[in-house]
Amino acid sequence: MTVRPEKITLAAVALRAGVSAPTVSKVVNGREDVSPDTRARVIAALEASGYQSPLQRRASAPGQTVVEVVFDALTSAYSVEILNGVLEYAGATDVEVMLSVTSHAGGTPISPERRAQRMVDAGRGGMIVVTSAFSAAQLHAFRRRKIPVAVIDPMNPPPTDVVSVGATNWAGGKAATEHLLQLGHSRIGFLGGPETAECNQARLHGYMAALMAKGLTVNPAYTISGSFRSDHGAQGLKELLSLPEPPTAIFAASDIIALGVLGEARKNGLRVPEDLSLVGFDGTYQAEESIPPLTSVAQPLQEMGRAALRAVLRQIHGEALDSQRVELATHLVIRGSSSEPRPVTTHS
Repeated sequence: MTVRPEKITLAAVALRAGVSAPTVSKVVNGREDVSPDTRARVIAALEASGYQSPLQRRASAPGQTVVEVVFDALTSAYSVEILNGVLEYAGATDVEVMLSVTSHAGGTPISPERRAQRMVDAGRGGMIVVTSAFSAAQLHAFRRRKIPVAVIDPMNPPPTDVVSVGATNWAGGKAATEHLLQLGHSRIGFLGGPETAECNQARLHGYMAALMAKGLTVNPAYTISGSFRSDHGAQGLKELLSLPEPPTAIFAASDIIALGVLGEARKNGLRVPEDLSLVGFDGTYQAEESIPPLTSVAQPLQEMGRAALRAVLRQIHGEALDSQRVELATHLVIRGSSSEPRPVTTHS
């Protein structure tokens, strides 16, 4: 004889939470007109009872797993490389990938609870967040609904129970700076991404460690953080060139920043690498195709995408993870944008 599990109703959840069934329905459907305390009690009761909405029950039935991949923007080679890795692994494991771009969302921002519930009702099995500044409250809202999440290069430190995927950013920043030091440069600028981004901080600290190991003082005027955009590279170079002693080399914390430096250097009549050496970070196809080809610290971007999807799928299948942090190795690729500093000519 087959015993069917007892169906859990909204009324049963309401009784457990000490509220009305319509109030439980509001929370399940992501409505905003529920007080935070009441919402917390209802969510606790939903989790304790194991209640699933009809769409969630349908999503949990045997079939194809759907994972949402969230980008802050999908306009850079970095993002495309990450996505290619996710799609490659998804194709090999029969996983459907849905894309979401936060910078194009528009409209009125929705609460973390409502966004998480929408994912549940849409039947998403898990989520990968790429560089977006998702808050701890947003990530906890997903975790409370048992939505597996992995973050790649998060802008904010993720909660300890959320899987994060990245590269050896500190070692990469140190290797980039050591390369320029070995060429003979001592005035080396740093153009970074957002100041609070973990990956940017690690690359900056690697840069500083290389300088200090050489006995050089870190010049605050040479370190400029901003955004992972080409216009930051262009503006950053303008600021560095306005200094009494501009740097002879620049370590840019992403390839897209370095490309902005290249464009601005041309406008100022500077030749790379004859007048200015330049090193990027990411190792994208844009680094190979730029003129001159860009020396860059290569991240295994596609493998980072694959690793994030693997981590999400293991969580979906209830498998234990070896670690909440996946960190993959970087390596320096030397191309044509870096060389020895030009000798200073003296006039007698």
